[in-house]
Amino acid sequence: MKDNLAIFENYQIRRHYDEDHDVWYFSVVDIIQVLIQQPKFQAARNYWKVLKNRLVKEGSESVTKCNRLKLEAADGKKYLTDVASPETLLRIMQSVPSPKAETIKLWLAKVGNERMQEMADPSRSLDRARGTWKKHGRSEKWIQQRMMGQETRNKLTDYWKNNDVKEGNEFAILTNIIHQEWSDISIRTPLRTTGVSPWVKAG
Repeated sequence: MKDNLAIFENYQIRRHYDEDHDVWYFSVVDIIQVLIQQPKFQAARNYWKVLKNRLVKEGSESVTKCNRLKLEAADGKKYLTDVASPETLLRIMQSVPSPKAETIKLWLAKVGNERMQEMADPSRSLDRARGTWKKHGRSEKWIQQRMMGQETRNKLTDYWKNNDVKEGNEFAILTNIIHQEWSDISIRTPLRTTGVSPWVKAG
């Protein structure tokens, strides 16, 4: 399952792509935030909580079809979050009066269509990434270096895995070398400033 972040107008919408079922799952709260045009996340979260309880009492299947996945929040930590497929979201949206409803429906359809196009032509995914970086003010040189660096890393990590390089200290050291060659900054450098060792495994 792949993580991704989509942008709708000025709102960030968290999503996951389930490759096994070929379905995008979107954060329900993030969609609600757009529908009610609420800049404060907590207010949108409270709105969804009330709506969710109401739909449960009404016996709506839209709530039971929601899944819960750990998504990264603004504080950088991951929390269990209600997510739903576009089909389920369309049902939930029927209970939310909003002038943005039709726009969101078209956006969801567009996102699904983009994924199908990318599966048929992977270069479309790269074009979309390039466009996103440009919107964030990245220079053409930075974008080119980033794409070349990622391609190199993918090829080398595939090679290491095929040649029994384990994902531990050795793998991390080799990855650090690639990063340093690309950006002239060692992965270890920023971590040292926080006193956190990059080689400590998570518990």
